[in-house]
Amino acid sequence: MALQCGIVGLPNVGKSTLFNCLSNAKAQAANFPFCTIEPNVGVITVPDERLTKLAELVKPNRIVPTTVEIVDIAGLVKGASKGEGLGNKFLANIRETDAIIHVLRCFEDGNITHVDGSIDPVSDKEIIDTELQIKDLETVEARIAKIQKQVQTGGDKMAKRLYDILLQYKVVLEQGKSARTVKIDNKEDRKIANELFLLTDKPVLYVCNVDEASAVIGNIHVENLRKAVSDENAEMLVVAAKIESEIAELDNYEERQMFLQELGLEESGVSRLIKAAYKLLNLETYFTAGVQEVRAWTYIKGTKAPQAAGIIHTDFEKGFIRAEVIKYENYIQYGSEAACRDVGKISIEGKEYVVRDGDIMHFRFNV
Repeated sequence: MALQCGIVGLPNVGKSTLFNCLSNAKAQAANFPFCTIEPNVGVITVPDERLTKLAELVKPNRIVPTTVEIVDIAGLVKGASKGEGLGNKFLANIRETDAIIHVLRCFEDGNITHVDGSIDPVSDKEIIDTELQIKDLETVEARIAKIQKQVQTGGDKMAKRLYDILLQYKVVLEQGKSARTVKIDNKEDRKIANELFLLTDKPVLYVCNVDEASAVIGNIHVENLRKAVSDENAEMLVVAAKIESEIAELDNYEERQMFLQELGLEESGVSRLIKAAYKLLNLETYFTAGVQEVRAWTYIKGTKAPQAAGIIHTDFEKGFIRAEVIKYENYIQYGSEAACRDVGKISIEGKEYVVRDGDIMHFRFNV
């Protein structure tokens, strides 16, 4: 699937170091602003223990995990909305992504300069929020001006609907709040809102980049940021990017696990970040399991069976007849598809079935 998370932040907060941990693509990680001018795109394997366990039971010829795309976007600076620091280009790159991973520096290091001269992740967050909000306000005001006459004549109901949504956004943006704070529950209104592609309406994950000593419990900078975002609909994650880069260089799995245990971590920050990014994009996974291949398939939460089948091949959706579904827990308990069939743990589902995360599926179709 083509959904992407964009990594953003001020210069020198550790974005490219983190991206390098995530991907085999090596973005230049240098101690000066704008070392990443073109966005780097990494296709990242999503770690999923369920895929491993299924493969152990099935013993397939190959295992195919699912992936998520991460884009490393150059550092934003104050004034980006007015074109400062190549800002227009960077903002365009953000607009093309589906969710934002906002990296914030939460560590002290005299050898790495900070664009504002002091470590204050709350202030750093506000700088980027402000630049994105200004750009969104420009977008909203331009659309209001464009449809105002249509609304005044009263003949276009869709224009009136869009106008009301735009006014809601205008109010919060003028208050210095992000568009995502506007609650739009109606599905049709939400679709209209999504088509505005507002920067601050995208789901966001705040990543606190800390030093080794703070990798497990965080620090005062993390706590200050946690308080600052407590009223936002956003997730937070603590990662020590420098240590993660050292872990990523280890080829041996056992060595990586020992390194993590010494730090007091059960799972690497990179693994947690990839899973969080996947969730941020509203993605889930279903599986197909056979001797030839055990494979994870990505779908958007809420997808129905025919559309899920279409992810494998368009013919599967066009000629969809039914889906045979085994719950992951049942497959693991009974050990095989045949055993699940013997005990009646395979359900037959039709076109209205909403796929559940972890479903093991076999599609019947006719074209």
